[in-house]
Amino acid sequence: METRPLGDTGQESSVATFGAIALNWLEQAGANHLVELALEYGVNHFDVAPTYGDAELKLGPKLRQHRGEIFLGCKTQERGYEGAAAKIERSLDRLGVDTIDLYQIHGLEYESELDEITGADGALAAIRDAKDAGKIDHVGLTSHADPGLITDAIDRIDDLETVMFPLNPVVAGKSGEEYDYEAVLERADEAGVGTLGIKAFADGSWPPEDDLAEADRPYANWYRPVDRPDAIRERFDFAAARGLDTVVTPGDPKLVAMVFDAADRYEGMDESTQRTLIERARHDDSPVPEQLHH
Repeated sequence: METRPLGDTGQESSVATFGAIALNWLEQAGANHLVELALEYGVNHFDVAPTYGDAELKLGPKLRQHRGEIFLGCKTQERGYEGAAAKIERSLDRLGVDTIDLYQIHGLEYESELDEITGADGALAAIRDAKDAGKIDHVGLTSHADPGLITDAIDRIDDLETVMFPLNPVVAGKSGEEYDYEAVLERADEAGVGTLGIKAFADGSWPPEDDLAEADRPYANWYRPVDRPDAIRERFDFAAARGLDTVVTPGDPKLVAMVFDAADRYEGMDESTQRTLIERARHDDSPVPEQLHH
């Protein structure tokens, strides 16, 4: 599988990142198999979070067995120092490792949160202290809110090394600054900040829960995904061709192997095909930015 430099981190990440939330829906044996499958495909960048149920615990055994082969990303939704410091220790314990390669402020949505995390008692101070202690190697941020907030974060956090954000033909075709994730990609590239794409496989929002109970949704994703191999490959090729360093797999384990296969076959997508895909998806419902769907 192709690898790309993850910004200026020095990491060469596989063009697909394994979103380890998928492990939460599996028994341990199935989780072990899915991790082994990722490694067989050449996936070397894994992403997990304490909010992903038991995913950290399910990842732990194979992560420890293959620690040298895996660039490990983890996250926190805590905004203050004490909460973030506690979550770092908890994740290290649950994963059973000494170091997290990339630790990310997770799910940034509002300017007030950016003020809080960058303050003296904010989560970033805890992450930096953990980095000084050798527990974290790189600092990142994730968001599927207003793109302008993400570019603000790049400008304000001078040691920010990666950003994770949505990119797919649906949002690429929308007008308005609230959908302009391409501006995030451009600003990140200028700053040497690594880029991880999420929601590449989003086909729209689920119907309201009154119409479709969560238990009746055929996939664990919080958005309705494309699910045919050809559509998955088309979406993967689009996201990778836009210039992302790596594209994160969707959350449902039933889709992950198809994405691995698409990533393994990736040979690019010409601009004409990208434009056609954007035009086709322009009027589809977009499940991001998240703040538009509260």
